Amino acid sequence: MSAEKTHLEICNLTKEQYPQIKTLMDQAYPGLGGAWPSHTIFRLIDQFPEGQLGMVDDGVLVGIALSVQVDYARFSNPHTYEDIVDGHDRVFSDPDGDALYGLDVVISPTHRGMRLGRRLYDARKELCRQYNLRAILAGGRIPRYYNHSNDMTPTQYIEKVDHKELYDPILSFQLSNDFQVKRLLKKYLPEDQESVGYATLLEWNNIMFEPTDTVLESTKSIVRVGAVQWQMRCVDSVDELLKQVEYFVDTVSDYKSDFILFPEFFNAPLMGLTEQKSQTEAIRNLAEYTETFRDAMSRMAVEYNANIITGSMPLAEEDKIYNVSYLCHRSGKIDEQRKIHITPHEQNDWVIQGGDKIAVFDTDAGRVGIQICYDVEFPELSRILAKQGLDILFVPFWTDTKNSYLRVRHCAQARAIENECYVVIAGSVGNLPEVESLDVQYSQSAVLTPSDFSFPHDAVLNEATPNTEMLLFSDLDMDKLKILHSEGTVRNLKDRREDLYDVILKKSVN
Repeated sequence: MSAEKTHLEICNLTKEQYPQIKTLMDQAYPGLGGAWPSHTIFRLIDQFPEGQLGMVDDGVLVGIALSVQVDYARFSNPHTYEDIVDGHDRVFSDPDGDALYGLDVVISPTHRGMRLGRRLYDARKELCRQYNLRAILAGGRIPRYYNHSNDMTPTQYIEKVDHKELYDPILSFQLSNDFQVKRLLKKYLPEDQESVGYATLLEWNNIMFEPTDTVLESTKSIVRVGAVQWQMRCVDSVDELLKQVEYFVDTVSDYKSDFILFPEFFNAPLMGLTEQKSQTEAIRNLAEYTETFRDAMSRMAVEYNANIITGSMPLAEEDKIYNVSYLCHRSGKIDEQRKIHITPHEQNDWVIQGGDKIAVFDTDAGRVGIQICYDVEFPELSRILAKQGLDILFVPFWTDTKNSYLRVRHCAQARAIENECYVVIAGSVGNLPEVESLDVQYSQSAVLTPSDFSFPHDAVLNEATPNTEMLLFSDLDMDKLKILHSEGTVRNLKDRREDLYDVILKKSVN
């Protein structure tokens, strides 16, 4: 068949097309009884019309893909062909089923080699997504097994086909279309002499499946984040700084943001309120305000209906100082993340200690992690979070020079790519000459993405104007992450060689 003369179109099958359906099935299954009778096809069309797909070339049916809805728990376990098609050639589709069961895919001999089977499989996958079904299941014949049944078991044959050491026209095609062999089915179709009665139970997992149909329990597919590029300025009181914080929270919430991110040490201007004998004394005095800011920002999270990442603030605990960020949920819950890696400046001048715990936090808009500035320059931390299902990594930072900023920025970009997640970074700008060692700021807040076709070409979703106080809004498509994890051009998370190496979190020492 010349490609120049084809005019292909996918359609739903109709009863009037049965003569053409019969011709296709007779050609495909001469040794298995040929086509199903008309009452079988008509029942399928009546019960589940969207599941019966056809490929038409200029009005002539040249391919079909038949499907039914089934209960996943039942048919993801061992079953036989007769459990699908009874002795009277009747097939029943369960309208309450949570999985699609693939029956037959047949392509006309005149159109083979044109990858039409792949098109029908893609249409079937899209149907599975649209119906929010858990998976596509299929009992797949292994018609070349009879050539090897005397010298290898069915399992060995399947492994060799999987490793491309052998070719099987059905199993090789299924594997190339992202189906996985879940188990071997014995006596699936006893009269199938080519497969010696065996079949594979194949499954394609719908990564977009949502197990609930209630709005309140469903996961958001689009998450809006707002990053505050904060201007460091002198203030006369705590209340003045809190009013500035609430101004930004109020403004960001007007745009229906799910998250608001503030920078590291955003409340450092309070160190300029009093004369300090040393930087160590100054940071300890600043820590006295942390509980006030945490509680106030938690109240704002509830009142303005947005999850707030509080940048970071110093926390005094048993004569030690930590650099801590709080995740203030809009439900009123508060989570805490302490900075793990402490910079030489923080160690020498402020005597800050490193924390020893890291976690992914469940929120109403995805699973998130927090890494304060320097922490994002250590890839092990992000990999641990990624293994726990990280969706968004928030990085509040403070940098004084452009090269310091770029170190944070480039490392954050790498974390987004290697861990297949979104990374949001936010810093401060301006001058604060009244506070020693915090007199200069450099920042360009940004939202960074993985690097694949679904994302921006430079893996940068959005970025602020450098060194200018402003707000940065971005919509994160969480479904793109799901597709990337399973069907990306490269799959960094899946393709890790954990047989050679691993990254583990040791037991924390209190």
